[in-house]
Amino acid sequence: MKLSVLDQSPVSIGESAEEALNHSIELAQLTESLGFTRYWFAEHHNTNGLASSAPEIAVSTVLNYTEKLKVGSGGVLLPQYSPLKVAETFRMLEAFHPGRVDLGLGRSPGGGNKTRTALTDGMNKSLSSFQRQVKELQQFLHDSIPKGHDYYGVKAKPDTSSNPDVWVLGLSERGAKHAALNGTGFTYGYFIDPRDAGTAIEVYRNNFQPSYSLERPEVNMCVFAVCAETEEEAEFLAKSQDMWLLQVEKGLDTRIHPPEELSYEDLTEEEKGKISKNRERCIIGTPDEVAKELQKLADIYSVEEFLLITNIYDFKKKKASYKNIKMAVDNLA
Repeated sequence: MKLSVLDQSPVSIGESAEEALNHSIELAQLTESLGFTRYWFAEHHNTNGLASSAPEIAVSTVLNYTEKLKVGSGGVLLPQYSPLKVAETFRMLEAFHPGRVDLGLGRSPGGGNKTRTALTDGMNKSLSSFQRQVKELQQFLHDSIPKGHDYYGVKAKPDTSSNPDVWVLGLSERGAKHAALNGTGFTYGYFIDPRDAGTAIEVYRNNFQPSYSLERPEVNMCVFAVCAETEEEAEFLAKSQDMWLLQVEKGLDTRIHPPEELSYEDLTEEEKGKISKNRERCIIGTPDEVAKELQKLADIYSVEEFLLITNIYDFKKKKASYKNIKMAVDNLA
């Protein structure tokens, strides 16, 4: 089983965005030393608790601070941008770090209507164009814009001897088909909604069409994970993530609070129910428990790689969580 990281560069109470981003560098270096496969940065806008608003910048920085880790986006929100510009940005990254760059693509609007309008500079760009955009991006990367196309003759620069690996992030059959029909890797966002995982992954595999860079379907899965030496400590640390998810859903402060200041007793029954529901997308426990749960998911969905996302308050405990999970997974072999 391969382990990787999805990082939103979360900001804890009392911490600056600069500190959070430097923690991302430190976590990438740690996970590389532990043998993790890849390190991806998410893209979020107009939120005070998530510092990763420009994943391509974070990718470039972490590539310079690591030596062999695959680093990429999880993902660039393509509907807001130009396929040519995204292709050129990631070709530049590939030119500096051949063979180490992943280009993960998402269909999310990136925020509310006002935020999205600001991102597109007022242009009315339809989310339904995502399938075309992914296709064009692939064509720009591989210099294959066909004759008769409006952009025929336009070349993505710089010329590179290799290209970034392309992935599409999804939660449904639609997202799976976007990945399959364009011959990209497929990342299922179990950490957002686990319900359609089986169907989406099956649709992807059944509809996969080989492309310029990928001959066979390739799937990974992203899941929330919190690990500690005891169940009690894991549950204590996970309080930060539980409450953070509630705040995100309500559109409130998205910074992460210390668990000792949080209490489930102050919650309404509806909020407690939401936490229980959210736990379906999380794995929380001791190293052995987390490793076994990951193995269950691997067996159910025939997935060999998991991107772990751990949004808890204490950065030292966060590093320990990744380390403990990796050691326990290695012991499964």
